[in-house]
Amino acid sequence: MLKVIIADDERLICRLVQALADWDSLGMEVTALAENGLEALELIKSREPDILITDIRMPGCDGLELIRSAKELMPDLEVVIISGYAHFEYAQKAMKYGAGYYLLKPIKQTELMETLEKIREKCEARQETRTAIHRQHQNSQEDLSRIRESLMKDLLSGSLNDLTAENLRNSYHVDTSGDMYQVFMVKMDCSMEQVNRTAAGVIQEKIRDIFNHAMSSICCDMVLYFQSYTGYGLLNYDSGRRDEVRRGLRECLNHLEVKKDLMGPLDFTLSLGAPTAAPGQLGVSLEGAKGAMWERLMEGTGRLLETVPAGSGLEKQNLLDRYMKLMEHSVDTLNLEEAGEACGMLEREVLGLERICGREILELVLSAGRLFIARTALNHVEEIQQDFAACCSQCSTVGGLFGQLKQIQARLLSEARDLRSNEAARPIRIAKQYVMQHYQEPITLETVCEDIGFSVNYFSTLFKRETGEGFAKYLTRVRMEEAKTLLRETSLPVAEICEKVGYSDRKHFTHTFHKDTGLNPAEYRKLYG
Repeated sequence: MLKVIIADDERLICRLVQALADWDSLGMEVTALAENGLEALELIKSREPDILITDIRMPGCDGLELIRSAKELMPDLEVVIISGYAHFEYAQKAMKYGAGYYLLKPIKQTELMETLEKIREKCEARQETRTAIHRQHQNSQEDLSRIRESLMKDLLSGSLNDLTAENLRNSYHVDTSGDMYQVFMVKMDCSMEQVNRTAAGVIQEKIRDIFNHAMSSICCDMVLYFQSYTGYGLLNYDSGRRDEVRRGLRECLNHLEVKKDLMGPLDFTLSLGAPTAAPGQLGVSLEGAKGAMWERLMEGTGRLLETVPAGSGLEKQNLLDRYMKLMEHSVDTLNLEEAGEACGMLEREVLGLERICGREILELVLSAGRLFIARTALNHVEEIQQDFAACCSQCSTVGGLFGQLKQIQARLLSEARDLRSNEAARPIRIAKQYVMQHYQEPITLETVCEDIGFSVNYFSTLFKRETGEGFAKYLTRVRMEEAKTLLRETSLPVAEICEKVGYSDRKHFTHTFHKDTGLNPAEYRKLYG
């Protein structure tokens, strides 16, 4: 029997879900009901369910935090979200955390049964697969590879601070007979539309074959793990063979360059971190490889990059201020040409700087993109920013990087144009722009209505109808998103961040932030900063 836990702060909803489904016919049983996220999490730890059905908003530990924590405990846990329409954006975030199904209140029996049937089939298929793998391949090379590749996952997560040769051997099954360790990266630059994840997976296997063939006779061991379009590798070798290692990597790159036309429209680049005799320094080697990889923007692809330039010391805030000044009018008038000129100014200025490096240009473009998205996007701001960053990561030239900025500008201005054509939405757009410009100040619904020339009652109703949430809730969300950004990306004191996002009472700010994220500001910075 598949075990099910139902969590909702309304006991009546829990009972309703329990009563709606024919659990016996599904081969399932409801093992527990929980009235808040914390209780649900403890039940998940003790009962180890197969399925969690949860509301998205609950006291103590809300649905998002519950899903994230539960999936960390049980990655295969199937999660069904139940939520009202007004919380659909939370549901979308929950999907990213691992929730796979969404039911809208009021819950319909047919939809619930169809969803549970899909989950049952998925769980059965997974169990059959697990049984076959356990029976036939318990000690297979595939299992060993996953253990070894987890080393690179852990390095990327920054969780390996005191790594030793003994850890490498015992925990990750890495041969440490060589006295030197070194991290390398292999990057596939391509359009994600032209080379999708499935095609990329096939190419990754070819890359593994090439590296295994070239490096097995030179190195004592090699681990290669792919995350999206980037491969992260670890080499262990004798220090006397360092030159051979470099030649071997160049041979791999040459082989990839020769075959790239057969693999698709993509470019390859390799980068090397600094070699080290101490496993505890592998994180430093990884950061060096990352920094060197971004120099392909300046040096071009098809190279083995080993140097991380000091950079020009670019003061990006001045350039961003100039960009914002040019961009503001283009946004107000929805003028794509002016937006392009703002982007062009940034590109000319950075390319005119001496010793400018790829890392600095990337950071500038990402910051400019975040500013433009925050200024123009009315919904799904975080999702758009993530997509923009992912597209930028696939750029291999400075021109391509600024092309992504122009592309997001064009897309959002086009969407804003469409929205402006709808007169019913016009006051909402103006109000949201007002909030984006004045959220640092003590804003009220009355001050906004006075600015846009609408009565409070009419505008309040219109805003709720058009956006699905009240004005006060929207203002709080804008302030909380800015607070999260400042906590992640700056070292400003919490008290100063509190003021910058429009709160004069730090206690009130902390309470609101905790209600939104489930964490206090200091905890959030520690986790995500």
